[in-house]
Amino acid sequence: MGATGATGNALLHSLLALGTPFRALTRTPHKPIRGMTGTHQPPVEVQYADATDPHSLHTAFKGASQLYLAMANSPAQVELETRVIDIAAHAGIRHIVKISAPAAEPDSPVAISRGHHAVEEHLRASSLTHTILRPYAFMQNLLRLAPAVAQGVILGATGDAPCNYIDCRDIGEVAAATLTSPGLAGGTYTLTGPEAVSSPELASRLVALTGHQIRYVNLTPNELRDNLIHNAHMPTWLADHVTEIQQLAIARPETPTTTVGDILGRPPRTLDAFLHEHHTSFCR
Repeated sequence: MGATGATGNALLHSLLALGTPFRALTRTPHKPIRGMTGTHQPPVEVQYADATDPHSLHTAFKGASQLYLAMANSPAQVELETRVIDIAAHAGIRHIVKISAPAAEPDSPVAISRGHHAVEEHLRASSLTHTILRPYAFMQNLLRLAPAVAQGVILGATGDAPCNYIDCRDIGEVAAATLTSPGLAGGTYTLTGPEAVSSPELASRLVALTGHQIRYVNLTPNELRDNLIHNAHMPTWLADHVTEIQQLAIARPETPTTTVGDILGRPPRTLDAFLHEHHTSFCR
């Protein structure tokens, strides 16, 4: 569930590479899904499913034994994901792999993380086998910085705090492993890349990559929130979320884990490799 999202699409590619049959669920089945052109063996089912439409979920889950649950963060996330879990259990799903978040705790300073904790607790109270993936910041989201990089500035409120990044393709491969290797099911895994990088260091690496002058400007949390609302046109809840996770990086300095390498048997993809792969995006 979430086949068009960042991690869901990465999982789709991983399952195709493994030759594992699966059903790709999307709210827009009439639109092409990235990476699904041509003929695949085994063939991939694409089916409509919407968490706000219980009937669609009953239909989409029919005959399946496992579910990958990745939904976009939103104020309605707890309500929607718990509904999905209940319907999945009723439909015969036996194992759910859920994308969660770091600091998924009842008293987390990040509201979205408190919501993920609530969903995790709902899973634990169910009769389902459940695997929790807690990835840190997606490298793919750095592509959203490209317009700011072109203007020579990156704004944030993390100061010099180190931040974990992970390539969504590594998340997809870990998810595929937990779905296809019974020994991994039932765990809780915190996922990062191989290093934690501060925002000033990220700016320095983009300077080296592009040859342009790029500086990091550290804002206060209120300044960042106001900028996201008024200039980036984010909804208030999302601006609050971005500000909260940036402050969490200061309150709890981030360090990488070895989990991706332990599960996949190879090192996770590096930030430098990702930046070089997307060189043209940052050099417009």
